[in-house]
Amino acid sequence: MSTRTIHLDVRGMSCANCSQSVQGALEALDGVEDATVNFATDEATATYDPERTSLAEIYDSIADSGYDPVSETVSIAITDMSCANCADANRTALESTPGVVNADVNFATDEAQVEFVPGAVTMAELYDAIAAAGYAPVREEAGDEDGDGGGSEDARDVARKAEIRRQKRLTLFGAALSTPLLAMLALHLFAPGTVPDAIPGTGLPFGWVAFALATPVQVILGREFYENSYTAIVKNGTANMDVLIALGSSTAYLYSVVALLGVLPDAGLYFDTAALILVFITLGNYLEARSKGQASEALRSLLEMEADTATLVGDDGTEREVPLEDVTVGDRMKVRPGEKIPTDGVVVDGESAVDESMVTGESVPVSKAAGDEVVGSTVNKNGVLVVEATKVGSDTAIQQIVQTVKEAQSRQPEIQNLADRISAYFVPAVIVNALLWATVWTLFPAQLAGFVEALPLWGVVVGGPAAAGGTVSTLEFAVLVFASAVLIACPCALGLATPAATMVGTSIGAQNGVLFKGGDILERVRDVDTVVFDKTGTLTKGAMSLTDVVALEPTPDGGQLRGVDRDEGDADEPADSGERADAETEALRLAAAVEQHSEHPLAQAIVEGARSRGVDVPDSDDFENVPGHGVRATVAGATVLVGNRRLLEDAGIDPAPAEDAMRRLEADGKTAMLVGRVSAAGADADAGTDTDTDATGELLGVVADADTVKESAADAVRTLRERGVDVQMITGDNERTARAVAEQVGIDPENVRAEVLPDGKADAVDAIQADGRKAMMVGDGVNDAPALAAAFVGTAIGSGTDVAIEAADVTLMRDDPTDVVKAIRVSEGTLAKIKQNLFWALGYNTAMIPLASLGLLQPILAAGAMALSSVSVLTNSLLFRRYTPDHDYTILGFLRGRD
Repeated sequence: MSTRTIHLDVRGMSCANCSQSVQGALEALDGVEDATVNFATDEATATYDPERTSLAEIYDSIADSGYDPVSETVSIAITDMSCANCADANRTALESTPGVVNADVNFATDEAQVEFVPGAVTMAELYDAIAAAGYAPVREEAGDEDGDGGGSEDARDVARKAEIRRQKRLTLFGAALSTPLLAMLALHLFAPGTVPDAIPGTGLPFGWVAFALATPVQVILGREFYENSYTAIVKNGTANMDVLIALGSSTAYLYSVVALLGVLPDAGLYFDTAALILVFITLGNYLEARSKGQASEALRSLLEMEADTATLVGDDGTEREVPLEDVTVGDRMKVRPGEKIPTDGVVVDGESAVDESMVTGESVPVSKAAGDEVVGSTVNKNGVLVVEATKVGSDTAIQQIVQTVKEAQSRQPEIQNLADRISAYFVPAVIVNALLWATVWTLFPAQLAGFVEALPLWGVVVGGPAAAGGTVSTLEFAVLVFASAVLIACPCALGLATPAATMVGTSIGAQNGVLFKGGDILERVRDVDTVVFDKTGTLTKGAMSLTDVVALEPTPDGGQLRGVDRDEGDADEPADSGERADAETEALRLAAAVEQHSEHPLAQAIVEGARSRGVDVPDSDDFENVPGHGVRATVAGATVLVGNRRLLEDAGIDPAPAEDAMRRLEADGKTAMLVGRVSAAGADADAGTDTDTDATGELLGVVADADTVKESAADAVRTLRERGVDVQMITGDNERTARAVAEQVGIDPENVRAEVLPDGKADAVDAIQADGRKAMMVGDGVNDAPALAAAFVGTAIGSGTDVAIEAADVTLMRDDPTDVVKAIRVSEGTLAKIKQNLFWALGYNTAMIPLASLGLLQPILAAGAMALSSVSVLTNSLLFRRYTPDHDYTILGFLRGRD
């Protein structure tokens, strides 16, 4: 194969050294013959041999070097897949297309998720690759290929419904022609001699009637199985379930034709068997198509919740109704009571309660007022709201949820690897097994019949071969065994076991506000034995407020400073405390002057607290954030510091006089911050001299903020511990405050890691996992992202930052730590359902293939059992939709209707 050249956009490069790193990573790959990286254009060009390296490996090498190769992902619906081998054939065809990085094809959802290089491949080329593999892609309108809704979903629904109608028509057609054959079979079995040997008045054998009825069934119903078998074997070099069906049905049909023509004297006719095999299989396909549609109803129902129109409000107050797709970011929309909020936005006017249950799973409406964010498709309950659109189209929460769930369904759990390995060899092994036993029955009919009759089972079909005292020839019996042995095997059930349960499990999670990024993540959550919570914004509400201001003033003898504190409840002070109040005001005034430049919740609480007390906050310059320690800025020529003990010590200020106040505040669970000032020694000092002797430092006081623990935090911790999960907490806050919060929620003090710097949280998670623990890190902030990525499972609270959510494996749409328990329950329930499905699929094949090989099953019954086996797996998965994760999933609970 000739080499290929690919042009990539690479994000994250900031200098020429970055481009050299990327180029070095590419050139180190075996199979890359040439690579150039241009920092100025953020582009990389690689010439590679696709036989030796793949585009996915090129992308991985760039990502491993610390940079981000740009790609896009598209979802393509595919029809005509009958088993996991079909999905694998489509995956291979797509990944062989130049420009495709990776492809995941899900047999249960009939969809492919294709990651590709923008501009390197077209949708038409992807469609053609699927068609060349012998399958039918759902060709969608331009702009709809991403599956974001609108025409895209309509096209897929149309294709799905058309397939269901087609299978139904085929089933009814086949049943109409097969019913007389079934009646003739019944008469032959229960009223011998009733069916005449010849057609009255013609002298032709009556078998020609059966031939006339069975042949259209073979042509109409059997056509797709024969065509798919040819495609699988000749084009794709694989054998799928269609091959087994074609072999079983054609064997019975062709044998009957040969017998009817008199080539095999006294041979029986099996036209009824050949026709009923196809009817049963087609009926199974019809039921399977319906079940797949029901399994994906959860996602479709989410999309159907979107509003069709929006009422836009102009600058002059005029209103006009427009289609939803015409809404743009910045538009203001009026939402009346009972209406759906058209798209994600922020309330600019009005107050109301909003039902967000379709997004978060929370049934209690949430109060909304000016400044609050709202989610598109949620329902406004009572007041009138004016909402400014912040996200539209595919960027809205509903669309992101649907896309996340689809991607999760395309990424299968590791347990699927077992089924994939079995499926790869299953069909060839079944064919070899059928040929083997047909041969053995031909060579040793009497001996084998005697062995089977000795088993504590029912007798062989049709009484066995004539050589063993039966009613049919040895060849005819061998044909029956072969047909039964290929028809009874069901790779379809094996291929559906995992993806069907995963599809339902991820949908249950989405309906309850828990989003898994992949089926592999869904599987992994079950194995979590340690949950590590960030404190602020995760266990606490993250809504800080100023609670205490402590002024430090000299002792009467002019010696050591001492702290005299007053919290906000001490409003009535005696007149002689005026100097103390002035000192408190000064400390708060300077602290607010520095913190007004910070976006940290602690800083905002200080500024808001100062302004609410009527304190005039001055301007400040040269603001600097000292990670993990605090902040500093220049106020009126002096450097003011607000932070922890280390920050002041580094500036030469002794924090000891405030130690008692700090300890008391921290013991109450408050976050206490020291306020210090470093002033120049002389106003006339040369501007160029800045030495330690030119400055003096003083400790002004302490300000304290407090956060409120979430009402559900203690329940979450208690439930996790009852499940045997170890619960820990990581925070950048001080030891005393951290322990106070831990005590409130029920976390053991020894499981608290306090004063952890932002860049140290990932190291802390690694340390927890060093002894083999499988930790779930739960956080919400930008500084939690590295820790989320380092954890066995990273979980972001839905109210968190985009950075945290991007780094997480699981996203909790509600701001509720108890949803961590829900995530674990959904994971455990889904894995239990997968194991049930695999047990049935493997158990069915393990038990039934030997029975068919020993001549104990009629081909008709084998075909019916084959069809029902895949339907049973889908039905078992669909029953899982009844489960709600407010309790553990149990089989007994399921049987009682509780799950």
